[in-house]
Amino acid sequence: MSNSSTEALTPALAWRLRGLIALAGTLLAIGLCTPMLTIEQFIFIRHSFSVLSGVWQLAIEGQYLLFLLIFTFSVLLPVLKLLILLRLTGAAIHHDGRLPRYLRLMHSYGRWSMLDVFVVAVLVVSVKLGAIAQVQVHYGLYAFGGAVLLTLYLTARVSRLTT
Repeated sequence: MSNSSTEALTPALAWRLRGLIALAGTLLAIGLCTPMLTIEQFIFIRHSFSVLSGVWQLAIEGQYLLFLLIFTFSVLLPVLKLLILLRLTGAAIHHDGRLPRYLRLMHSYGRWSMLDVFVVAVLVVSVKLGAIAQVQVHYGLYAFGGAVLLTLYLTARVSRLTT
């Protein structure tokens, strides 16, 4: 099933994709470390938090299951996905015979790709439902969202190019 418009994952294209992976990693780091939301209650109480500070607060408060869930889907899996994409593009650059194995790993991991977005969306919705809370969104949320969207694009592009 050959398509004339199908592009091969050449070393030059792999290097360009690696640049986008670096950009996605940078956006992810910014999104994880910088404030995402500020919650204001009763005019006097203001809480700003990032993903990492929120996850850390869950651990301090003994909410270990929620800590594990959010840490896994919002921190660990996005980082692993970027590392797998780097391996896939590196395999194309170096003509590595393990490329099909990395691709299978990417396909099996792909089904979890939107859970990190879901976690943040649930967090935002749950906070906005508070009758006495006001929420301000900060650039950390946009950076995190940009990283997720760029990673989704890269995953689709690399998967399409290597099959």
